[in-house]
Amino acid sequence: MSQETQDSTDVSAAIDGELRLLDPAVRLSRSIAETLLDREFVEVGASGRRWTYEEMLAALPELEGGGGDSGGGPRFEPSGMGGVLLAPGIVHLTYETVFDGRRARRSSLWRRRDGETAWRMYYHQATPVPAGD
Repeated sequence: MSQETQDSTDVSAAIDGELRLLDPAVRLSRSIAETLLDREFVEVGASGRRWTYEEMLAALPELEGGGGDSGGGPRFEPSGMGGVLLAPGIVHLTYETVFDGRRARRSSLWRRRDGETAWRMYYHQATPVPAGD
């Protein structure tokens, strides 16, 4: 496999994981979320709150965008998602979401540790987009 193909495969794997974490059914399942978040995970949310791995796993079912398909509530609508392989085992993703009329710019770092096949979200930050921007 060429390096360019491997880079593309790694970015695609991170994008797949990111999209899964936006899925309400995944947000309701701690066991699935555990497979997608790195044990050293940290998030700085759009509210400015800092979240750790355990805090996020405990809160994820109750956070916006949860509730499963039957909940009928608003869902995250991602757009413009793209990424780049920064170094072996590190992918940086950027994109925007709309949730219940509010926009946010998002940035995530995904990590695959030596000897592992799974990509896991290591860091995430969401920044609100001012109305009219």
